[in-house]
Amino acid sequence: MSLLVPLYVHPAEDPGAWHRLIAAADRTYAVVLNPASGPGTAPDPAFTAAARALRAAGARLVGYVDTDYGVRDRDRITEEMRRHRDWYGADGCFLDRVTAGPEGLPACRRLVRELRRLGAGPVVLNPGVHPAPGYARLGDLTVTFEGHWSTYVSAFTRPAWAARHPRDRLCHLVYGVPEALVPLAVRTAHERGAAVCGPVTGEPPNPWAGLSPALTGGGGVEG
Repeated sequence: MSLLVPLYVHPAEDPGAWHRLIAAADRTYAVVLNPASGPGTAPDPAFTAAARALRAAGARLVGYVDTDYGVRDRDRITEEMRRHRDWYGADGCFLDRVTAGPEGLPACRRLVRELRRLGAGPVVLNPGVHPAPGYARLGDLTVTFEGHWSTYVSAFTRPAWAARHPRDRLCHLVYGVPEALVPLAVRTAHERGAAVCGPVTGEPPNPWAGLSPALTGGGGVEG
């Protein structure tokens, strides 16, 4: 089991969380960099320093890019990937709000191919639900659940294709997890076929503003 870590708080606002993340970098699948709902319009020195330290500690970095469910122009998406790469040394990208239906699959396929031509790897797709099965063949990792712990416990279902898919290519991002239940969340993700997870205790509007206790000893996770 390993962790995908979206830490959506500025390093200057919570340097302790970033220092703990850097110290535990070898236990992560990848760290999502998100300076400004994307790379922003200019390099952020605090994120540049954090990214450099994470790379030195052995972490893979994926830059956050919003696809807006297929609405955003592909050229804007690829340009943001270039900024993540050039400014922060990102290895790959985290494509958020990816379409999930079969009608969006051809456009997503073209986008992923273009990103790979730019050298992006890994490519993480986040539809936040189980998409049509073709999506999971496009990405190196697909987030098939993003939501609250209460929903994860009570309403999670897994289609047949996901049960057959390699578990190291599936991820569950769960927020609102009571801290004492973080180890249970990790085990539950594994039992449900996801070898990568990201349980956090935070709540909306930004549940990803704090580091997962699973990364610093609270989740029994091995990288």
